[in-house]
Amino acid sequence: MTLNSIGLDENKTKQIADDLNQLLANFQIYYQNLRGIHWNIKGKRFFDLHVKFEELYTDANLKVDEIAERILTLGVTPLHTFEDYSKAAKVPVGQNVSQDEKAVQLIVESLTELLKIERHILDKSDDANDEGTNSMMSDFITEQEKTVWMMKAWLGETV
Repeated sequence: MTLNSIGLDENKTKQIADDLNQLLANFQIYYQNLRGIHWNIKGKRFFDLHVKFEELYTDANLKVDEIAERILTLGVTPLHTFEDYSKAAKVPVGQNVSQDEKAVQLIVESLTELLKIERHILDKSDDANDEGTNSMMSDFITEQEKTVWMMKAWLGETV
């Protein structure tokens, strides 16, 4: 086993960075979806949702930067083109979503997909003794689970 300069197995680190790149691509699509629904939301709940969607896209933008910086910390180049993001993403693309319930459902579907990827990375980073990535994934998961619960409650659904 060859260790890199931060004390992690180089082979495992490369695999984790590749998975983080997939997460990055999905977060970029999620972020763009949030911008779109923020701009295009209509109806009686406009004022509340417009503000909430801005809060969510601001947070997603910060997470995109954190993910990219973690990839760099692991010695790999982060994806950075929309072509790469489109190829790697599994998050649904929300085009012309302006109805409140459809917008919130898009958020739930996107976060559900992000959580799957994050749990996969969490397992790998735990196995690789990569506490930096592990901690990041744990924080993301905790926050996103709460957001899913709140969005599902808004929709009148249970988790």
